[in-house]
Amino acid sequence: MDLTLPRIYSPERIHDASICKLGADHLRYLKSVLRLKPGDQIIVFDGFGHEFEARIESFNGKGINVVLEAPLPTREKRIRVTLAQGIPKAGKMDIIVKTVAELGADEIIPYQAHRSVKRVDAEKASEKVTRWQKIAQEAARSSRSSLIASVKPVLSFDKMLLSADPNARKLIFWEEEQMWHIRDVLQDSEYADFKNFFIIVGPEGGLSREEVQQAKICGFISVSLGNQILKVETAAAAILSILQYEKGIFSHTTGEGGK
Repeated sequence: MDLTLPRIYSPERIHDASICKLGADHLRYLKSVLRLKPGDQIIVFDGFGHEFEARIESFNGKGINVVLEAPLPTREKRIRVTLAQGIPKAGKMDIIVKTVAELGADEIIPYQAHRSVKRVDAEKASEKVTRWQKIAQEAARSSRSSLIASVKPVLSFDKMLLSADPNARKLIFWEEEQMWHIRDVLQDSEYADFKNFFIIVGPEGGLSREEVQQAKICGFISVSLGNQILKVETAAAAILSILQYEKGIFSHTTGEGGK
């Protein structure tokens, strides 16, 4: 595969297709910016793990007609990660979504924590989620991932806890935790085979003691990153990086299976 070929996202599944139509939003980028023409090669991916070498057939006012050619092999994901992120100040969530999507998060759940700076009304929350999903799409394109992180609707803290997969290893990160460090949890032999993680990160100011206690009642383990206090836009990236090094895409181990 030529790694210099442009990668273009198709919002429709392409696993059983021989042709696809890319929308007009790609027209200017491919035709005017990249100056591609019919017959030129690109790569098309759909965010569901399907990726093809493709050839531009034609341009028109409504989009681009593309012929799908050879399917590209995709790497099977070794772990599944859901990040529940307390909504921080304006702009910081954009950075968090971009970074954790590049690092292989499968789902991102924005939630309203007690110390979230302000409440987001339903209409604005929907607009923000739409923007964050576009950021996740771009992160997948630029990081050459065939999967796109799914950004879920904004939830309350209570509903976020209830949304956690009961089979996941559920971790809530709290700077006041004294007993459990992330290393202890990931290297605990009792849970060594877990491949599904649901992690909670707080907003600026962290999580309240009451929120942590509530999470523990729901089966979460409170863990820390050590003595270093990280900014909210850094914490999730650090956690994902550690998790991927120990269990996922950066890991040197080759074992399969798990829960």
